[in-house]
Amino acid sequence: MGSALTTIGLPVALGIIMLGLGLSLTLADFARVLKQPKAVLIALVCQLLLLPAICFGLVLLFQLPPVLAVGMMMLAASPGGTTANLYSHLFRGDIALNISLTAVNSVIAVITLPLITNFAIMYFEPFDDQLGLQWAKALEVFAIVLLPVAVGMLIRRFWPKFADGMDRPVRIASVIILIVVIAGAVASNWSLLVDNFAQLSLITILFCLISLALGYVVPRGLKIDRRQAIATSFEIGIHNATLAIVIAQSVLGSTELSLPAAVYGVLMFFVAFGFGFLIRDRSRDRAPADAVTS
Repeated sequence: MGSALTTIGLPVALGIIMLGLGLSLTLADFARVLKQPKAVLIALVCQLLLLPAICFGLVLLFQLPPVLAVGMMMLAASPGGTTANLYSHLFRGDIALNISLTAVNSVIAVITLPLITNFAIMYFEPFDDQLGLQWAKALEVFAIVLLPVAVGMLIRRFWPKFADGMDRPVRIASVIILIVVIAGAVASNWSLLVDNFAQLSLITILFCLISLALGYVVPRGLKIDRRQAIATSFEIGIHNATLAIVIAQSVLGSTELSLPAAVYGVLMFFVAFGFGFLIRDRSRDRAPADAVTS
């Protein structure tokens, strides 16, 4: 059961999630990036440079075992998940910016994820016999991430009504699949998880909070408007845990590597929800003022 889940279930699960992302994307979403380059650039610098550096610091601070340390770095290198769009919608962020960021991030992650993972594997040396993600493995990451997105975008381009009709079912399926995937990762490494849960829950909650705060405070400090800052906050704070789990288990063949992403995948929902209310409450206080200026 465990091996079937890993070899067949996980890639299929992620494929459906990424296909769902593609169904909601058009080329205009990529073009929009050029119209608001400042917000996108700030978000990408936070996501691609600051987050891996912060995560690396946290991993050293918590002195995680090498395999779990690499798992945390893989999580940090994963792009924003589709859940970010959902939270942004819930807490009145700029969803168009979210969609553009997820699109750009998913493309860039094909390069940065293998790079950051390889750096972590070289530094922490969790495997004696493995040099990390070789070219063939990196191509696998490319296929896992981008092919379903491209298929989804083609469906949207040629059969827009079908794409619109599928949007809700695919979103619901994505959430169910995410839960099954995380449950599978947890169940197949239960004893290891129990041994490290206290450490992993603390570091993943802290990492999630720092990511969310960074995604909100940095853009606000650089004069990005509030709705865009809310969008960036969720985009940076909510990682695609499923992608990290799939690469850990299917591409690198290690369930242990996927544990930080599995723990994060569970706790992130609650942390992000609480954080959303924090920034939402403040924004409501300013709502009348915003209405006057707009």
